[in-house]
Amino acid sequence: MQRGEDRKRRRKDRPMRSNRRDCKVCEHDIKFSYRRADELRRYLNKVGKILPRRATRLCAKHQRAVAGQIKRARKMALLPYAMAEQ
Repeated sequence: MQRGEDRKRRRKDRPMRSNRRDCKVCEHDIKFSYRRADELRRYLNKVGKILPRRATRLCAKHQRAVAGQIKRARKMALLPYAMAEQ
């Protein structure tokens, strides 16, 4: 038996894992607002950059909404563009 065939056979025996992650915003019907800067800080890293979807665990729709509200809060000077490193 060749190596590739053995690997395929082992893969078939394993149960399938679900890679689906649930968006907490979809589950709890949360609305984002640029006025609540303390809530939006959760989606920024320590340098002030917007965290990616894989880190925030949001769906694409809500990730875009969060990014838009963060950008709006930055323009209104409620959030910094870059945080001071300590």
